[in-house]
Amino acid sequence: MKNIKIVFLSSFLFSAATIAGEVDVVDAKVTKNNDGSYDFSVSLLHADSGWDHYANRWELLDNQQNILATRTLHHPHENEQPFTRSLHRVKIPAGVKQILVRGHDLVHGYGGKQMTIELN
Repeated sequence: MKNIKIVFLSSFLFSAATIAGEVDVVDAKVTKNNDGSYDFSVSLLHADSGWDHYANRWELLDNQQNILATRTLHHPHENEQPFTRSLHRVKIPAGVKQILVRGHDLVHGYGGKQMTIELN
């Protein structure tokens, strides 16, 4: 009976950890600065469930999947969903016209909805 309780408890804890699902990018804005760099403002939606399962970063990628910049998120946002964070003065290589924004969480890694931003 003790083994059954352990298996049940382990299954419950695993299920609870995966309920939050993947990170969705729900909004992304870009502003070009006078010096040619860009400021990005990205909104994420994720059912953060504590320090073991939260959205811990978002990234900007070019068309060849090269990471151009990363915004690290240092804590869960359980009571702030969706939430928006910015990244300033990002240098984008010449010729890049589109930026892919993707989110990452501690359990699922990459996944969920991504967004493409057109640069003018």
